[in-house]
Amino acid sequence: MYLLYLLAALPLLVRGKATIDAEIAALEASSSPLLQYPTQLTQNLVPKQIHSHNDYWRDVPLLSALSFGVGSVEADVWLINGTLFVGHEVAALTPNRTLDSLYIQPLLKILAAQNPKDAFTVNQTTPNGVFDTSSGTPLQLLIDIKTDGVEALPFILQAFQPLRDGGFLTVFSNGTLTQSAITVVGTGNSPLEQVKALSPRDYFFDAPLTQLTDPSLNTTWDPTLSPLASTDYEVAIGWPGIGNLTPAQQANLTKFVNDAHERNIKARFWDTPGWPIQIRHTVWELLLNNGADWLNADDLEAAANF
Repeated sequence: MYLLYLLAALPLLVRGKATIDAEIAALEASSSPLLQYPTQLTQNLVPKQIHSHNDYWRDVPLLSALSFGVGSVEADVWLINGTLFVGHEVAALTPNRTLDSLYIQPLLKILAAQNPKDAFTVNQTTPNGVFDTSSGTPLQLLIDIKTDGVEALPFILQAFQPLRDGGFLTVFSNGTLTQSAITVVGTGNSPLEQVKALSPRDYFFDAPLTQLTDPSLNTTWDPTLSPLASTDYEVAIGWPGIGNLTPAQQANLTKFVNDAHERNIKARFWDTPGWPIQIRHTVWELLLNNGADWLNADDLEAAANF
């Protein structure tokens, strides 16, 4: 009798318990279309005000930053014989690592996935950005020109034409700033006067954070020209993260951040200490507590979990 009972119960034993975990496992194993949707590449990634310093150094540039929800990336760009190469120095350049291959084409692929063309989106007029959890949040892309800026700028503007054609670039035109999926900001040798002359303008300028009130620059700093202002932390503040911040250091930090915020510009401090870790975190906390908008980071995982 017991043997007959076991034989009768065998199908139930093979199937296992009818639990919710079993149902989840069955659906995941089936690759059901119920579990898939077009814009899920960056599913569950919350955008963070982290700047991926020297992003091209990552094992996988751009995508590694996005995997941590990083909202700003940076590429050092060299114009050599009409091609825009990406790397920290000349010795690091290779024929395959270009602005187009490392950033333009991957962004086009990501944004195509985030902006499917179907019956549901036929009336959509504003493109989605790279983040599925916050489609209206633009990704900031800093272009640090390492060669002559006046010579390089036309090539850089042309390189962004595919993103421009897709309506994916933030642009200032006819007195209106229209935010889109990608905000391009020039730094390094980017030529200020040439950027100011752009009309329409979809390549912006990284303003000097310590000189926003300097009349000698003959420039009105605002988000239509400079959504970002940056400076060297060591030069501007200098506090090493040990002991007490001096009144003068605190005054400088407060002034520079306030100068930016009064103009609706975001503030970034680069060259912050990377080691020891405790000091790095102390300085990060100081900057965030005093209104710095972007956390400049080399260790993205640490910054994302900070």
